[in-house]
This record gives sequence, structure tokens and C-alpha cells, in this order.
Amino acid sequence: MNSWGAMLAEAFEKTGDNYKEMKTTLSKEELVKEFDDGYGGEEGEIFTAWGKKYVYFPVCYDGSESVGYAPRNICNEKTTHVGG
Repeated sequence: MNSWGAMLAEAFEKTGDNYKEMKTTLSKEELVKEFDDGYGGEEGEIFTAWGKKYVYFPVCYDGSESVGYAPRNICNEKTTHVGG
């Protein structure tokens, strides 16, 4: 079991964005709602979240859910394929 809040906190740490400054379409309840992010079906709410450096969004690969992100501003950073 996992929550978008926990997964977003991890992604924000990885990218260097400040989680406390995050803006998101998720409600406080949706951020902490736990769901099975393992293989199977999509259970997490759809969302968009913004940090100062990146935009964050849900990704699903073979039913396993995770947080994807892309630079918020034009830069030389390339983005890998998302999903599958």
C-alpha cells in the first residue's frame, strides 16, 4: 500500500523540489489515501502537481503506479519514455 503524498514526497526529494511548496489538484484526503500501487489495475486518483522545477503526474506500467515528472521550464534535460 502507498499514497500519492508519500510517492510525491519521494519524487520531490529526488528532483530537489520543495514538497512543502507543492501545488496539486489532489485534495488533502486524496494525498494521504492509501492504494495498492503494485501490478494489477489503476487505483490512485489522477492528478497534476507542480514544484518550482518540475511538473508531476501519475504513471502506470502494467498496472503498477508511480510518479512521473518533467521539467517545468525549457531546458536541455531529456525525458525518458513514460508508461508502457
